[in-house]
Amino acid sequence: MVAVPKTIAIVGANLAGGRAAQALRANGYEGGIRLIGAEAHPPYERPMLSKEVLLRQCEPERSFLMSEAGWGELGVDLHLGSPVTSLRAADAELELASGVRLSADKVLLTTGGRVRKLEVPGAHLDGVAYLRTIEDSLRIREQLRPGVGVVVIGGGFIGAEVAASARLAGCEVTLLENGPTPLARILGAEIGAALTRVHREEGVIVLTETSVASIEGGSEVTHVITTTGQRIDAALVVVGIGIIPAVELAEQAGLAVDNGVVVDEYCRTSNPAIFAAGDVTNHPNELLGERVRLEQWQNAQNQGAAAARAMVGKKEPFREVPWFWSDQYDLSVQMAGLPGGCDNVVYRGDLESRSFSAFFLRDGVLRAAVAVNRPRDVKRTTPHIAAGAKVDAAQLRDESSDLRAVAA
Repeated sequence: MVAVPKTIAIVGANLAGGRAAQALRANGYEGGIRLIGAEAHPPYERPMLSKEVLLRQCEPERSFLMSEAGWGELGVDLHLGSPVTSLRAADAELELASGVRLSADKVLLTTGGRVRKLEVPGAHLDGVAYLRTIEDSLRIREQLRPGVGVVVIGGGFIGAEVAASARLAGCEVTLLENGPTPLARILGAEIGAALTRVHREEGVIVLTETSVASIEGGSEVTHVITTTGQRIDAALVVVGIGIIPAVELAEQAGLAVDNGVVVDEYCRTSNPAIFAAGDVTNHPNELLGERVRLEQWQNAQNQGAAAARAMVGKKEPFREVPWFWSDQYDLSVQMAGLPGGCDNVVYRGDLESRSFSAFFLRDGVLRAAVAVNRPRDVKRTTPHIAAGAKVDAAQLRDESSDLRAVAA
């Protein structure tokens, strides 16, 4: 029988950490829970920061999992606004930047990631922004006014969503992508091209195989100089070039680290008293047959809960088909599985329209599904991905066929 810890410390008061704390109580854990975060806010969901919050459709408080009072009622001891600076596994002790020291029988690391910084001349100027926190989103939205020049650097999902929100706010938007097609690294070149066409139709200037050489201005941004020599007027530059997993505490504690904190199917690190969940983990995915590190809402939420169950002795392996969504203009993009490494892509619907699906196969086995404004296509094929099923490509392509019955 696994000994139930008297006190659990969760390092990272974010979505993964918050869901873990809730899951501990939901699974009958009655010991102490210390939820520690660098930000001043209680745990919240990040997806709306690049959409609804930027567009003033809601205030950030709507993204909170619970109010601070709610966490108190749940018996969770919040330590906000002061990150953990030291984790001494041998002593079961954590030290915060404030100087406070806390002890715990077990620790859950949900440290997430930090934004990858732009390193070019002028990157320090006022008006250069990154989007990761509530404060970031509020600072950016103050500048999203009709006619304002906005340059978005990076054509991943964050860059695409910010570009869409800025354009909907009436800004003059330029998106820089250093590869041949935005979103291609995630969704493939053809889907990336289809979504890029929508951005251009909506008025975004998309420059590919182009990055930023320098940013100009006195104390504030006035122009962006591209690597191809273009000079673009801008009052705001939003950088979205990815995140770096925050593994510093894990390294300090002597844990195995390789593109994130290495964990097993029960979210256990190389130290049996320390677990990890969320964006920071490199974990095995039995359904995909490989180790992955995912920066997705679903993974953070559900792996956090899975880690909590494991910490109180419920050995349920974490195995899920990754799922992700993105909203851009009137498009709802959903993805299940991971498209990389496939040898065949089958399309259902017209890529020139704003409604189609794509199915990614490897040796006839369905590995991933991507849908634009067709959420049911993803929902109906996710069980096939989970089962590692071989599928009939002709039926996938045929819009009259039932996607629930395409397994060979």
